[in-house]
Formats: sequence, C-alpha cells, structure tokens
Amino acid sequence: MRLAVLDIGSNTVHLLMADVRPGGRPLAVTSERAVVRLMRFLTPDGAISDEGVEALRDATTRARDIVAGERIDEFLATATSAVRGATNGAAVIAMIEHILGTELQVLDGETEARLTFLAVRRWFGWASGNILLFDIGGGSLELATGADELPDVAASVPLGAGRMTVQFMPDDPPGDAAVEALRAHARAVLAPVADTFAAQPRPDHIVGSSKAIRSLARLAGFPVAGWNGSERMLLPRAALGSWIPRLAHIPASARQELPGITPDRTFQIVAGAVVLHTAMEMLGAGELEVSPWALREGVLLRYIESMAWDHLGR
Repeated sequence: MRLAVLDIGSNTVHLLMADVRPGGRPLAVTSERAVVRLMRFLTPDGAISDEGVEALRDATTRARDIVAGERIDEFLATATSAVRGATNGAAVIAMIEHILGTELQVLDGETEARLTFLAVRRWFGWASGNILLFDIGGGSLELATGADELPDVAASVPLGAGRMTVQFMPDDPPGDAAVEALRAHARAVLAPVADTFAAQPRPDHIVGSSKAIRSLARLAGFPVAGWNGSERMLLPRAALGSWIPRLAHIPASARQELPGITPDRTFQIVAGAVVLHTAMEMLGAGELEVSPWALREGVLLRYIESMAWDHLGR
C-alpha cells in the first residue's frame, strides 16, 4: 500500500510518500518540502502571526493537492514544536485539519524523540548497541538513549535552531557575544537533562538525525566507508567547535556558499551549531554519525508495525 506522511515542523512542511508492507521497509516514492521557518512568525505572546498562518495554509494546501494526485491508501499528518507550543495552536490545528480533510496528530516532544529513536534504531540495527541520539529541529532539541527499539530515556527541550536564532541571534552576523549568550542559556537548560542522561549506560553509538545536523556534518565532518560499501558521515565535536567562531562572523547571505549549508538553513545554522556543540559537550559525545532516517521514517515504521500485528492476527 502507499502511505503519505506530512510532517509540519518548525522549519519545513515536508511530505513523504512511500510504499509499505507488513514486515518490510518503507520505500520512498515522493518527497516534497516547503520552507516556512515558523519561528520568525512568532509574535511576542507566542502566537503564529497572520503571515505565518498564511504560509502554513499555502504549504498544507500544496501538500494536499499533491496527495490528491496520487493513489494514497492512508494519509498521516503530524505537527511538532512550533504548532505544539503556539498560543493560537488550536486554531491553527483546526485550519490545517480543514484543509487536509484528516486529523492532525500533534506530537509532544517526548513522542517525537521516541519515534525518531525508533527510526535510528531500525537504520543502524541491533549491532549498534546502546544508542545516544541528538535531533535538532527549528523549535526544539530532542535527546534519547537506550539499547532497545524505544529509548530508556527521552527528552525534549526548547533549544531549536530557529527558536534560538530569534531569541539570541537577531543580528546578522551574530558575533561572539551572541554565541556565548546562547551557549550559557543552552547549558542552563540542558543541565538537568545531562544529569539524567549521565546516569544511563555509556553509549556504544552516537547519532544525529536532523537536517540541521546533516548540514553541519557536510560542513565540518567527513565521510567514511560503511561495511556494505555505503558512505557514512561523521561529525567530530572538535571540528564543529572550530567552525562556530567563523560562522558567527559570516553574513547569512554568504553562509549558503559553504559546503552543506542550504539556503533554508543559512539563517539558523549558527544557533544550531552552538546548541549541538553544547549538547554534545555536556553529554560527553566526542563525535556522532549522521542517520538518513528521522521522525518521518519513525512515523512510517510505527504504522508498518501496526500493519504487521494486524496481519499476524488474521
């Protein structure tokens, strides 16, 4: 069967269509994304502005029209941090559901972390042992760790790259003082989370799974050969740290000329780098490997799992 997953995130509205079957892996057939960067549309009282609502309306209408042109058996729509935390979130959710003609599942931060962890576990397999996961979105940072398909500990904190850019890096370029202010804030927010994670078993494999982390890995990381001939991308914390002072003094218009920095990430990549570097430092991660799978794949995999159980029950 063909399944469509619409992920309404803080930075993008991403539609993924895939062929799925019980016991099989999802085979992507279509991937479409619209950049909305909702964090820039938040008003002082935490609402999504009229302009932001209109951007969401356009993106979800386009996604609906693409799905209408395909033979889709099931349509799953999810929303994460920006919609979840907006003071006018209920009205925005009602609008999106009206456009799509389907229920919008608003994921809390811990569920988001758990679904992303499931995708990462399936990608790297049981041989990867105890996994520590970092995932940076536009509105929040998700962390999870464990040795099973679902993590033993999962956490979500409001340290997303877009949110931190708006709060701490309004100037372009932001400069050193803004970097240090954000780093101090991230340390304070992460301190209780880091204590919780420190009590867990030492990870065998450290993974990053978001688009922001993939961009940073292309900038500061390096590829290595995988066991089956595929390419793995590693991001050392030291290399990431060395790029932060440079990024902080490069205007956003020039950052997209750097390796891996796409136009939709250029404004918030500095904040993303500072948050990731600080989180890696506090959780004792010297380097991480980038996962091709993340939240959307986790949603697909959870649905396939429910199909498999239904199939076994017949």
